[in-house]
Amino acid sequence: MGRSVQSPLTLFDSLPFGFAQVSIVPTPFGDAVHVSGQVAWDADRNIVGANDIGIQLKKSLENLATALASVGATLDQVGAIRLYIRQSHIDQGKAISDALMETFGDRPPCATWIGVPSLAREEFLIEVEPSIIFVARS
Repeated sequence: MGRSVQSPLTLFDSLPFGFAQVSIVPTPFGDAVHVSGQVAWDADRNIVGANDIGIQLKKSLENLATALASVGATLDQVGAIRLYIRQSHIDQGKAISDALMETFGDRPPCATWIGVPSLAREEFLIEVEPSIIFVARS
């Protein structure tokens, strides 16, 4: 059996753009779950938290939780995240840290913060990409 994909209803439909929100790849150890980078878009592609990186990160993490829930996983199973931060907002570490602490509490995943000149759309200030999640096959 090959790769399957999920498109949770509360995330924007990415398939017309040529990529899946969630991809599940069977392995001998269970299913490897890959999740596309998540941004602060709602299902209708409206930005949440325009010009506020903290609110955008919270929405991005909420979208990540939604993507994971579509395969029966949770944020607690994320071992590491990469944060792609618009260089113009890289100095807003407190807002970023506060959003991470609010979401993960005292058990955060590992994280890499990467400053980038731009993201897919001008209004995106941050994008969250999780490490691979393994889930038991049902």
